[in-house]
Amino acid sequence: MPSRTAVKRAKIPKPTKTPHETRAIVAKLEAQHADANTELHFSNAYELLVATILSAQCTDERVNQVTPALFKRYPDAKALARATTTELEPQIQSTGFFRAKSKSLVGMASAVVERHRGEIPRSMPELTELPGVGRKTANVVLGHALGVPGLPVDRHVLRVANRIGIARSEDPEIVETQLCAALPESEWTRTSDTLILHGRRICKPRPLCDRCAVRPDCEYYRRVIAPALKRAPGGAKRGALRS
Repeated sequence: MPSRTAVKRAKIPKPTKTPHETRAIVAKLEAQHADANTELHFSNAYELLVATILSAQCTDERVNQVTPALFKRYPDAKALARATTTELEPQIQSTGFFRAKSKSLVGMASAVVERHRGEIPRSMPELTELPGVGRKTANVVLGHALGVPGLPVDRHVLRVANRIGIARSEDPEIVETQLCAALPESEWTRTSDTLILHGRRICKPRPLCDRCAVRPDCEYYRRVIAPALKRAPGGAKRGALRS
């Protein structure tokens, strides 16, 4: 979990929900999304690290189309470190931002070889020192490939957690701290997967509130959606839930 010194010192509002309420809400969401897991395909920490770097501003589906050939050509960090960005760019072009990503991938692999003898490090500080690896990416690799508790916070987690009230900040690191404080370590990674899936399927920018398992618990529904429905004509009322 992030240390207190890692979080901004400014006054941070507390989540609306208590830790007990947060755990109950997460349990309901886990029941609704029993299949929650990372959708990136990988067989080891190196592959997941590469895939997660490629997934920035790109769908997991697209990344999964690109990585089989990439992993065949560069099966480990040593092989990838020998690549040039010029030869790497065409192979990952379809994932978007391919120039920046190619630099990150080669830089990451070179650092893994030089600093860690080709093995993906197993700690947050070591991972985030690698080029192209931020806290979210490090948490994905820690939680899914290395068995180290981690709670990745992406745009879906930010949106869902704030709307429901189990977190209260637009700063990913603060939200991570708030969620981790409310949940046992063993639940961190699964909670992130669940919130991400809920954000993709249900709690979209325009939420499908009529399909949400935690609508009665949701602050956003109580403060924004429900009042709007009361003001809407009867015909619009049904559609507004799906808007």
